[in-house]
Amino acid sequence: MNLGMRVLDVRHVTQSLCEGLEAEDMTVQPIADVSPLKWHLAHTSWFFEELILCVSLPGYKRFDEGYRELFNSYYKSLGRHWVQGDRGSLSRPSVREILAYRKHVNDGLRRLFERPFLDAEVKHLLELGIQHEEQHQELFLMDVKYILSRNPCEPIFRQTPLGAAEKPSANWINIPEQIAEIGVDLDPHAFTFDNERPRHKVYVYPFSIRESLVTNAEFLCFIEEGGYQNPEYWLSLGWEWVNAHTVKHPLYWAKQDDRWTEYTLHGTVPLEPNYPVTHISYFEASAFARWSKARLPREEELEIYLAKTQASSLRSDLHPTNANQSEGQVWCWTQSAYSAYPGYQEFSGAVREYNGKFMCNQFVLRGGCAVTPKGHARATYRNFFLPEQRWMFSGLRLAKDSR
Repeated sequence: MNLGMRVLDVRHVTQSLCEGLEAEDMTVQPIADVSPLKWHLAHTSWFFEELILCVSLPGYKRFDEGYRELFNSYYKSLGRHWVQGDRGSLSRPSVREILAYRKHVNDGLRRLFERPFLDAEVKHLLELGIQHEEQHQELFLMDVKYILSRNPCEPIFRQTPLGAAEKPSANWINIPEQIAEIGVDLDPHAFTFDNERPRHKVYVYPFSIRESLVTNAEFLCFIEEGGYQNPEYWLSLGWEWVNAHTVKHPLYWAKQDDRWTEYTLHGTVPLEPNYPVTHISYFEASAFARWSKARLPREEELEIYLAKTQASSLRSDLHPTNANQSEGQVWCWTQSAYSAYPGYQEFSGAVREYNGKFMCNQFVLRGGCAVTPKGHARATYRNFFLPEQRWMFSGLRLAKDSR
């Protein structure tokens, strides 16, 4: 599939996520982290329009001049942008108007692809646009889950049953002391984000890492043994967060008449003991690891482990169901702060703001999740979130020092 076809295909996939949703579903914003679903449809169009079409397609006219501000996420060099936490206050443009905007941008992209020559910078931005839109497909599914979960009627997004769980492995993998190479070098034939580069050496002490992800059953034991009430397991900021927000269990868990349930994109289901635990914060993952007499892996340790394992074929479930799968189930918290690699160079131009400016107060997650697009669950991919956030599909894998 050539570059132009890939762009239009990813645009189609994004819009297909709206099937079964109503306009009302796509307008609300229950918390600042969760964007209205229609915003994702518009922002991904803004990306192609502002960064590519307005610059590289002669005669192209913006669909609406006001959208330059409304759907700019955080690119200060491109002018003013609407505040993220206030996106839900905008009733207009409507979903219908945003779908017309997407068509306008797609038509412009088709005209661009008819040109006999596209320079290397345009091709790079088109590839980045594909990857960016795929990231927003995952964000769309994270956000629709949170939005629908707030409704006491418990609406279902995907009308299919979840797959059966597998018995989790009890094996630990020993990794020897070594000078390892992590990250990737710039390759014109394979896309990577700037925060994955460059490839560099790290010293790794011997460690062991558990083959299976932490499961719901294990996390339930932590709850039942008073894990959320014991400050011994918690980081200082984590203990403040737990008490300030009265956190007692992972997001989307509920208990009624001694029966635990979990809200999923497939509806509310009885808590499956062998599914990987998900929707936990860094604070919860860290506390569980300490309670388990283990620790969170460092990001280089997780990359080494993921690079050595053979990922299973990804399932179609929009929920993690296989604790034995190395990738594509939950984003695993690491104890590593999100920072630049030695020799890091940002993307050039406006997209230099894509990653580097967020390298503060966040932690790295690795491995991809059940709603991560194919290709983004690679071993070198660095996701990052604030330690209190948990609306993403986040879980953990335990590690131990071998010294």
